[in-house]
This record gives sequence, C-alpha cells and structure tokens, in this order.
Amino acid sequence: MRWCWRPVLREELSKRSFMAGGKTCQLSEKALDNLISQVCSPALNEGLLKANERMYNHLLYGIAVTEFVDGKKVNPTIALIDWEHPENNQFHFTEEFTVLRSGGVETRRPDIVCFVNGIPLAVIEAKSPAGHGKKGPTIDEGISQSIRNQFNDEIPQLFVYSQLLLSINGHDGRYGTCHTPMKFWAAWREEDITDAQMYALRNHPLSTEQIHALFDHRPSADLNWYQQLIAAGELAVSGQDKLLISLLSPERLLEMTRFFTLFDKKTGKIVARYQQVFGIKRLLERISTRRPDGGREGGVIWHTTGSGKSYTMVFLSKALILHDSLKRCRIVVVTDRIDLEEQLSSTFASGGELAGKKDKANAMATSGQMLAKQIGSGKERIIFTLIQKFNSATKLPECVNTSPDIIVLIDEGHRSQGGENHVRMKLALPNAAFVAFTGTPLLKEDKTTNKFGPIVHAYTMQRAVEDKAVTPLLYEERIPDLEVNDRAIDAWFDRITDGLSEAQKADLKRKYARKGEVYSADDRIRLIALDIATHFSKNIDEGLKGQLACDSKISAINIKSILMKPGCLSQL
Repeated sequence: MRWCWRPVLREELSKRSFMAGGKTCQLSEKALDNLISQVCSPALNEGLLKANERMYNHLLYGIAVTEFVDGKKVNPTIALIDWEHPENNQFHFTEEFTVLRSGGVETRRPDIVCFVNGIPLAVIEAKSPAGHGKKGPTIDEGISQSIRNQFNDEIPQLFVYSQLLLSINGHDGRYGTCHTPMKFWAAWREEDITDAQMYALRNHPLSTEQIHALFDHRPSADLNWYQQLIAAGELAVSGQDKLLISLLSPERLLEMTRFFTLFDKKTGKIVARYQQVFGIKRLLERISTRRPDGGREGGVIWHTTGSGKSYTMVFLSKALILHDSLKRCRIVVVTDRIDLEEQLSSTFASGGELAGKKDKANAMATSGQMLAKQIGSGKERIIFTLIQKFNSATKLPECVNTSPDIIVLIDEGHRSQGGENHVRMKLALPNAAFVAFTGTPLLKEDKTTNKFGPIVHAYTMQRAVEDKAVTPLLYEERIPDLEVNDRAIDAWFDRITDGLSEAQKADLKRKYARKGEVYSADDRIRLIALDIATHFSKNIDEGLKGQLACDSKISAINIKSILMKPGCLSQL
C-alpha cells in the first residue's frame, strides 16, 4: 500500500549531519519530516518520466533543507545515499510488495522490490520457466508486466524511484529502466566477476537468520524443498544468477545508478549496456594512468556499429565529472564530417552534458581561430571540432595546451584521423589522453592502434549479434574475374582487344594490370550490374531495397547508369 519504507528512511536520514557556524549539527525533527515528505510524496502531474528524473537528481545530488543554527538560517544539502561508501547504506528486499493502484482500491504486487535506505531502486518480475501454461518467452511476460505497471492508472508512483528493472524466469533474464521499450531490454555479460566468484556466491550457504527470514512465513514444504536442493550438491550458475549477481550487488547497483544512467530529451531514460559499462571502466583506468612524460594514456574503443558509441561518449563525460581525480578534465570531441559533429553535439546536449543552446553553441569550434582560442585559453568543459580545423588552428601561437587534464575523443578514429592534421592535433595537446572510437574491424597492425594506443575494450559484431543488439550480416561471395593474374587478364584481353595491334595490346595490358583499372573496366562493371539486377529480381521480395557499396564514386556512377538502362531496368 506504500512505496517507500519510511522507518528505514527516517533511521538513515537521522544519521545525517551538516556543517554550520564552524560546528557539526544534526538534522532537526522538522527538517527530517520535510525531507521524508519530499521523498515519499512525488508529484506525477508532469508524467512518470519527469518525476523519475527529478527523483534521480535528488538521489544523486541530495535535497536542500532549511535549518536555523544560532538564530541564523542555513540551507544544507542532505544526501539520501552515500555513493562513496556503499557499506554505509542499508540494503533490503521484499517479495510480493503490495502497492495501491492510482485512483482505485485495487493493488498490484511486483514480485521482488529492492530498497536502498528505504527507497525502492530496483523492481524484479520473476516468472516461472513453464510460463503458467502460456506460450511464448516468460521473460517477455515479466517485461510486459513491468511496462504495464508504469501506466498512469497502475502503480507509477513505485516507478518514480526505479533505476533498474529486471525480468527473470529461473534460467535467464534481461534488464531495463523506467520507460524502456520491450525491444531495448538487454542481456548482461559480466566482465569483472569471474566464473569462480559467481560459483562461490551461488553456493554460499545461508545463515540461520536468513533462512528464518525467507521461510518462516511460508509453508513448511517450501523449506523442505530448499533443504533437499542444498543436500543434492552444489548448484550450477544460471543466466538468471549471473544477472542478479552482476546488477544487484550493493556496489554495482549504486554504480549503475550513479555513473551509467542518463536522461535523453529525445529517447528518454537510458541505462548503459554492459559493453558501455566495461568499456568506460577500462577507459577510466587507462586515462588515470600517466606516461613517463606526465601525459595521460589513451587507447582505442572498438565497438561495432549499432552498439551505442555516441552514448558511450556521453556516459564517459558524465563519469569524468563524478570521478574525483578526473572531474577537472576537459573534453575535446573530434570528428571528420560536419554531420557527425552535429549528431554528437546533439547527443551530448540531449543527454544533459550541455546545459542548453548557448552551452552547445559555445562548445562548437566554428573556425580554426576559435578552436585555437578554446584550446589555449578557453574554459569550455566540452569542445566539438572537425579534425581539419587543426590545420589552420595550429598555425596560431595560442593553439597549444600542455595540460594533462584534457581528454580527446575521436569518432571513427580509423578513417581520416591521420596525416598532417593528426600530427598537428597532438602537437597542440601534447599531454592529453587520445581515445579513438571505431566500429570498423581493426587489422592486427592497424594504424589506428599505432596512433592512439592499444585496444582498451572491444565489442565485436559477432558478440552484438549473439546479444541480439544488431541483426546478423550474411555474406555470399561472387567473383567476376576479380583477382589480377596473367591468365585472367589474357582471357579478358582476348575478348576485348580483337583487332588491335600487338603494341596497342601491350600498352593496354600494362594499364589494366593495375588493380584499380581492372576493377573499373567497362566489361567488368557491366557484368556486375547485370548480376545485381538478376539476383535482386529473383531473390528480393517486392517493396524491399538494396544498397550497393563501390570502390569509387566513378564506379558507382557507371553501375547506376547500366542499371538504369532498359535491359537491366526490366529486371528490377
């Protein structure tokens, strides 16, 4: 019938103190009452998501109260959670938590609710693997119930506080957060907790006190079942176990809430996926490392296309602010195309890392001269620039900053972040940490890693497909005399040089032995175009589309011109 555990919340807040007039003061009963009222009476008039964001800010930054010390008014900010010391908080969970529906007398009972200092931060729907006789995935059933319970006429007041939502079925599970659509609920792969540690936690015996708390209110048959299960031997670790251990250990729950949650103005509330979490954690470790010359170490984040690299940058920016030793760092975001620069700056703005339009405008280096000023003497925490602007910026004497407290994030680092512009960028920021983000598979000796450092974290296409984060890429090889060798060239020349002199043939043979010339040869282009037209008409359903990638613009234009001819067009 309630959503906060008031006795625990009061007990925890009564421990809080504040400094005023040079002395430590305890909270008054009135201030305690006001604090608890603010936490336990959330306003939903602007909708659940807005209320959830307000509560998130209270959790993260605390709530200001009014106190009078020696007759003087003070307004200390009181923390609801001790983020730095998880052990100083109280952690509880309960099952079948009864909550009154909005505007009615009926109730809902989420299966498990997890509390931190009496505040419900996580809600779990636990379903039977059998699905109660229903068809379809039972994890989806739990997700549907979580989504339903957030509706205005259900129990949205409980979800004002929620940071993690889980759906489990005895074998496996997925997680999301407030307002996460079903298709974005994700699986989790743990990288910090070893299998041996998972196994030890799964088989750690319950204390007598824990057994009484779990079974005293249940039928005796439940306790008998548990005792027989334990007596049968050690238990295997399931996907459900891994999800619960990974996300709901006290330290990880607070970490996910504090560092890996953000509100996007367009997308809504976002909780990081595991590759973003561990990629950022590895990056923070790497950036915190100093080179012998005092500069910061960098590296490469190789996360496949579609895995959320832009949001990874935003999560990193947020984590830097909350990281004591890195919060003074400035960020320079470097791209090679105007559209990418606009996309990234918009993502940072929507994600709350840029305060508003003015903040975003000030962050954009619109010219080399402006970039030089921002680097040399600017105070902007975040700067967005094109790599090409370093060419003109570094010709100005003010375009240099030797501070190690600069993090350079390079988008699509494999592509055009090389040559003279790359050299100029590093000369302007000699002690900065350079972090390259790429979604393109890297070769063993790829120049990206040579320029930016080792691969700090990788999330491959294969792993993304296994996680169902992206759709699989299917490949069928088709070779129209592609490789350059004497036999292929001779056979090809026999067809197209009939009637030419031997000197003319020799000249053409030297020309077309270059691979680029062979690739763009008219007969080969025509053969490819006809093959595309035939394959598309026979194998692709009506209404669907295809995309063609070529080695050059001229090849693309030539293939298009052939495809548009009547002979090909009739097949498409």
